[in-house]
Amino acid sequence: MDTTAAPLVPEWLSVPAEPAALDPAVWTDSFRREEDGELAIDGRRVSELVREFGTPLYAYSEDTFRSRARAFRESFREAFAAQGAEVSVYYAGKAFLCSAVVRWAEEEGLNLDTASGGELRLALAAGLPPARIALHGNNKSEAEVRRALQHGVGRIVADSVPELLLIDRVAGELGVSAPVMIRVTPGVHAETHDFIATAHEDQKFGLSLAEGTARLAEGQLGEALRVEVAPTAADSAAMLAGLAAAALPHVDLRGVHCHIGSQIFGPEGFELAARRVLAFMAELSRRAEAPLPEVDLGGGYGIGYVAGERPRPASEIAEALAGTIAAACAEAGMEVPHLSIEPGRAITGPAGATLYTVGTIKDVAVEDEHGRTQVRRYVSVDGGMSDNARPVLYGSQYTVTLAGRSPAGEQVLCRVVGKHCESGDIVVHHCYLPADLRAGDVLAVAATGAYCWSLASNYNYLPRPAVVATSAAQAPRVIVRGETEDDLLARDAGL
Repeated sequence: MDTTAAPLVPEWLSVPAEPAALDPAVWTDSFRREEDGELAIDGRRVSELVREFGTPLYAYSEDTFRSRARAFRESFREAFAAQGAEVSVYYAGKAFLCSAVVRWAEEEGLNLDTASGGELRLALAAGLPPARIALHGNNKSEAEVRRALQHGVGRIVADSVPELLLIDRVAGELGVSAPVMIRVTPGVHAETHDFIATAHEDQKFGLSLAEGTARLAEGQLGEALRVEVAPTAADSAAMLAGLAAAALPHVDLRGVHCHIGSQIFGPEGFELAARRVLAFMAELSRRAEAPLPEVDLGGGYGIGYVAGERPRPASEIAEALAGTIAAACAEAGMEVPHLSIEPGRAITGPAGATLYTVGTIKDVAVEDEHGRTQVRRYVSVDGGMSDNARPVLYGSQYTVTLAGRSPAGEQVLCRVVGKHCESGDIVVHHCYLPADLRAGDVLAVAATGAYCWSLASNYNYLPRPAVVATSAAQAPRVIVRGETEDDLLARDAGL
């Protein structure tokens, strides 16, 4: 596209030749147009959903969630069965979690990764067997560790030496052995936003694989354990923690965990991280004189948010990673371990869409870099940064479409904005919408099933929207109740 004629338009955006078309890289098969052009989700017209549940509304396809969960489970198990290894798929609950989602994940054969005591409590309350739950986080409280051990979770991912010591102490008090994995940072900087990249050195997660970093944590061991571990000057912080975990009396060291970031499309970062982690595991096993049966390579697989993004299918990811791990294990002289992965966004993101009602519409004159005046249409909706914080946090881009009727006709450059008292309250930075768009129309923003409800707030005292599940097999139903103003006022101790 020639952007000199329309410099306000990013390279990836073009005037749609078929405004009603839904890009399959962004919209799943659960989202289709009816003959009259109205959007339907799992066969349920948007107008029906809005009439029954109102807007803003998180519309969430159970069918998409289940099909994507199944694709990851089946693809990875098939790919690694050829290597003689087993696979566990942990759904990363931080992306979106409620009791219905816990049950869907369990029924599709997935385990669950939790990142706090609250997520752990929800998983237990929803009836998920504790052995299928992992507890994550970089600053677990004693209460969170105690709850996990009392209920018998399948594993705790330790993020630091002090946390290892805490886990060992609490496990000793309870008279149990704590199943632990060590989280490491392999130094791989994936092609993603710095705030969601989690494997380079200068960040809060995990223990470094870099040589000589053991000295940064050595003093936390205590004299007796330091003598037993006997670290060398060349050891990494990860090696120090791994040897300590193997020596602690109430810790059962299961393996190593890493996660290089989120919203990653290319395979290179995952492959490099896998090789580094597996080489580290082989060395740790040798020095600890004990085999480590498991490795967890996290998640971070990207999804399509806008035109031009082409996420890899689960089968392609699984086949590529299986080949890399098999080769790396052969080089390290070790058996292919039990593999775990933790897709969150890749399962739940495409399952969700947010429905909004259009309010104020106005055209704004914008001077471009060549001194020419361009027009951008601002379309205000009845939600915003309180129900989707990702654009203001990360500059995230989204795809939007007119949902309540056919989007045919002339298309104009628009920006969809929220109703909050912030100039940065932008829902969709760049889009084309019909020139005849009017107040009362319903818009659908795609791929909002991950990190939208989870990050939602009550800024400006807006109640958080409901989450409604759709399925071809049953009627739409509320799976998370929307808040009311009375709910918000009930928390004010002065009223």
